Amino acid sequence: MKLILQHSRLHARLAASTISKVRNAGGLWSFRGERIVAISEAPGGRPTVLVPSEHVLMLAVDLPIVSRRKRVEALPFAIEDRLADRIEAVHVAMGAELEPRRYLVGIIRHEMMAAWLERLEAAGLGHAALVPDALLLPRPGAGQWLVDLAEGRACVRTGDGIGFALPETQLRTAWIAAGRPTCIAHGAALPPEMMGEGTDTLPERPAESPLDLPLDLRQGGYARRRGGAKGPWRRIGTVAALGLVAHGAIAAADTAALVNIAQKREAEVRALLATAAPGLAPDGDVVAAATDLLPAEGGAAPGRFLPLLARTSAALIPVGGGVAVRRLSYGESEGSLMLDLTEGEGADPDRVKAALAAAGLAATREGDRIMVRQPEGAGR
Repeated sequence: MKLILQHSRLHARLAASTISKVRNAGGLWSFRGERIVAISEAPGGRPTVLVPSEHVLMLAVDLPIVSRRKRVEALPFAIEDRLADRIEAVHVAMGAELEPRRYLVGIIRHEMMAAWLERLEAAGLGHAALVPDALLLPRPGAGQWLVDLAEGRACVRTGDGIGFALPETQLRTAWIAAGRPTCIAHGAALPPEMMGEGTDTLPERPAESPLDLPLDLRQGGYARRRGGAKGPWRRIGTVAALGLVAHGAIAAADTAALVNIAQKREAEVRALLATAAPGLAPDGDVVAAATDLLPAEGGAAPGRFLPLLARTSAALIPVGGGVAVRRLSYGESEGSLMLDLTEGEGADPDRVKAALAAAGLAATREGDRIMVRQPEGAGR
């Protein structure tokens, strides 16, 4: 996927700086082809580099935990059922609180992070923050999309605070899959169908307006290195002592919240097993029952069921609560997942099929049934 990082509001300012190597520079920067170019400079300040949102999955995740450290520890368990990749293959970064106990989360493959950091180091910006470019757009109202079209690319910020980017040719499909939310044009004009009654145009952000960038991907093993100034040891000791006291006060609440998350995930898995194979619905070991659903050795290629199920679930996230699956079955020989949709309002097979197709899955409809397969040539 091309790395095209252009917001229509920023094009006129990109001409100011087209450099390949900068030292001790601040301000806002962006990847542009093989270069990193300045959008606005602030010498001596903290640099921020915008990265293409096509490579970052952004989610709004509920984490009812007081301690940030415990939230970070619980985060992989809270999102693993929404990922197509193994959790070990991705870097997970937690951002700002969008709503009470709901946080912005960014997910990106490790190899992409490593490639970006290598380019930052080569350009003298190794200490820069990395922010998905969709988050440069203002957050619209609830149930709305703010859409910036530029040069065949659509960058979107949603009312719940997350963002994404995709080719302009896929925008309408994603919009339909999301239930046709109210759209606001922030760049080029949107298709007439999306610019329906009640749709508005957002004024340009003033050039002096401060940026609200709620997620920095430079966390954990990718955190920015800071200078090694001599530390005030007495202050460090005081902070550490206060931290130990506070830790004792919040540990019980955090533990209870983690237990609640674990119990919720176990209940969801049991419900899924009961739907997929009623005869295997477990009263005991959930892992053993799930393993029984995997293709037997010597049959279909091993390990295809769970990745396909995870990718299908992630593809239906934009549809929200508007669809219910009455029964789910898996065909080992053809590696296909069959979804029997519940009849009634919201159970629109075409909408479900569009969401699956927008996520790159092969989907065919047979009445109220949708057959889902990995695309041809997919490795998993």
